[in-house]
Amino acid sequence: MTTTLITGANKGLGYETARRLVEAGHTVYVGARDAGRGRAAAERLGARFVLLDVTDDASVDAAAKTIEADGGLDVLVNNAGVEWRRPNGEVPGAAELTADDLRAVFETNVFGVVRVTHAFLPLLQRSEAPVIVNVGSGLASLTKAQVPGTPHHDYPGVAYPASKTAINMITLRYAHAFPQMRINVVEPGYTATDLNHRTGHQTVEEGAEIIVRMAQIGPDGPTGGYFDAEGPLPW
Repeated sequence: MTTTLITGANKGLGYETARRLVEAGHTVYVGARDAGRGRAAAERLGARFVLLDVTDDASVDAAAKTIEADGGLDVLVNNAGVEWRRPNGEVPGAAELTADDLRAVFETNVFGVVRVTHAFLPLLQRSEAPVIVNVGSGLASLTKAQVPGTPHHDYPGVAYPASKTAINMITLRYAHAFPQMRINVVEPGYTATDLNHRTGHQTVEEGAEIIVRMAQIGPDGPTGGYFDAEGPLPW
């Protein structure tokens, strides 16, 4: 039996990923910082709930102890993420961006991933087939960001794509450090979720496809890669 933890799994891509993996036979932990929503989601899914705020050391450590006591972990999906907007809904561009704006996004999207990964590494290292899937973004691609007239080039914000570019490098370094694990970053595509006020053109079913696929790769699968549903992406 494969045991999987998904952060930010009470809604959106995390919820759909959990649904699909439960269907595939995984024992899934729905990680959520809101206990009420997390428990309700887990009950609907036939999954387990674990209280987990990726921005809080004590919360992450407590979640790791809970899952360790239950038997361990095979797959970690770092899904929780935020996009910083002003109270008026605008994404700060380069002229308006402050260090506090950047810090607010990095706290969840970057430091949260490192915090959770660090806490669960001992459990993953005991697994026979450990997997880490970091949910990234196509906006992280430096190659694509240089092509005028594309969404990657014309996206007005700085903090969100910068945080996801950082995740690309973090993924590579972890993959190099732990060659026995399968560690990859995935791009779900522009999916309609609360993160983008449901403006995405994809459904969560479509967006979760690559996450689910990479969560189930075997020991001979790729590692240290950057993928969407169609295949490898340019860094």
